[in-house]
Amino acid sequence: MAVLLAHLVAQGVAGGAPPQPGDADLRIVRPNELAVVQRRDRAGGVIPVEVRAGLPEAGAIEARLALAGDAPWRSLQRDGETFTGLLDAPSGGWHRLEVRSVVGGAVAGMATVERVGVGEVFIVAGQSNSANHGEERLAPATDRVVALDPGGVWRVAADPQPGASGDGGSFLPSLGDRLEAEFKVPIGLVACGIGATSVREWLPGGSRFPAPPTLTGRIRPAAGGGFESDGVAYAMLVGRMKQLEPTGFRGVLWHQGESDANQQDRSRTLPGPLYEAMLARVIRATRADLGREVPWFVARATYHVPGDESSTDIRAAQAALCRDGFAFPGPDTDALKGSLRDSGGRGVHFSGAGQRRHAEAWFASIAPWLEARLTAP
Repeated sequence: MAVLLAHLVAQGVAGGAPPQPGDADLRIVRPNELAVVQRRDRAGGVIPVEVRAGLPEAGAIEARLALAGDAPWRSLQRDGETFTGLLDAPSGGWHRLEVRSVVGGAVAGMATVERVGVGEVFIVAGQSNSANHGEERLAPATDRVVALDPGGVWRVAADPQPGASGDGGSFLPSLGDRLEAEFKVPIGLVACGIGATSVREWLPGGSRFPAPPTLTGRIRPAAGGGFESDGVAYAMLVGRMKQLEPTGFRGVLWHQGESDANQQDRSRTLPGPLYEAMLARVIRATRADLGREVPWFVARATYHVPGDESSTDIRAAQAALCRDGFAFPGPDTDALKGSLRDSGGRGVHFSGAGQRRHAEAWFASIAPWLEARLTAP
């Protein structure tokens, strides 16, 4: 816990949400309304708290969660006008956070955040079927399924998901509902998908490769020949991950491959061994940047349209990453065809029914693994 607190103090308000309303001299910087923090184990975790207040030198800031009974107040650590701390919290929520300023033994101000949760948080990345390109905008059945936007604000996870490309629907609301119902905790989702992207575009900046993808907006010619990633997508992905520090997230759900498989210009098709090596590089780089073994789930995803329904080469690469223990297997979404695709089954994106089936497939991949994680000693 000391390490988490030190990280919070070092971060200050960088990457945090806008201050919450409260007393004029007392502002809650984090958590904000509807925030979900990743739990440490089945029982609970810690909620990072950061407050700004202009108090005299003898003033103090105290915080507590309004749980059953008369919860004790905890003093926050002071650094000028910034006060930080970590509150132990049980899994679940919504919990009510209460913060007060104390000057000369008297309460001088109060502020609250009405809904803060301790549950499960997932990053969702890849290309269009990981983002907002589905045929039907969906919404979760409960306010305990929420999404984090790039500015650090949480909201109910109704489509389109903040931070991902597209303005249509996704599988995330349905997946969140299934996870919330199964594990009885709030679910936080962080959408990072970018439509039509090759894995080449997700590489760290300066990563080289011999041939460009079909779309070239995130790559550039490399000195001496070949091409390289500009690193923008990778930097965005890691930036979104770091928004969740110091408590982190459970894992990454990766759905991508269509833009590397069976391209009309065959020179733009990525050979399977290169796909495997490049995605492995992305995964390794995120783990190095975060300093921990982030779990990744990799879907088998190469479907384009009827008649071009899979790439044996890319599917083998995706499966190899999981078979070798480098990542965990996500769903085989190439199997979702016909009426589960948009435009009456003629498109690459999912219909509303397909989005819901996609969510079920992800749930089937995640839930047993997560239950095992929560049960392990």
